[in-house]
Amino acid sequence: QGQLVESGGGLVQAGGSLSVSCAIRTFTPYAMGWFRQAPGKEREFVAAINWRGDYTYYGDSVKGRFTISRDNAKNTVSLQMNSLSPEDTAVYYCNRGIFADGIYYPDSWGQGTQVTVSS
Repeated sequence: QGQLVESGGGLVQAGGSLSVSCAIRTFTPYAMGWFRQAPGKEREFVAAINWRGDYTYYGDSVKGRFTISRDNAKNTVSLQMNSLSPEDTAVYYCNRGIFADGIYYPDSWGQGTQVTVSS
């Protein structure tokens, strides 16, 4: 297994909530984030958080619905997803990266976890 291991994906009905988590095998003071990729679509930025956990950044399609958080004592980063719609169906990828000029750049990826939202 790699450095980043996702868990918590699954099937949920539209309007529901789901949380996905990422276990970080070796803590390093990196920013962490989530991307997603739906079938036939390009990979899309979802959210990122700095290593202290006091700065977050979201993609426009999830603002106000998703919340990213991290627990450095437990080496985990989580994504709470609310008000889900079928358009949120995708494989969700945890990643490690850096912020530069307010933009998040991932450099290491997990294997992904499937999130499916039924209508």
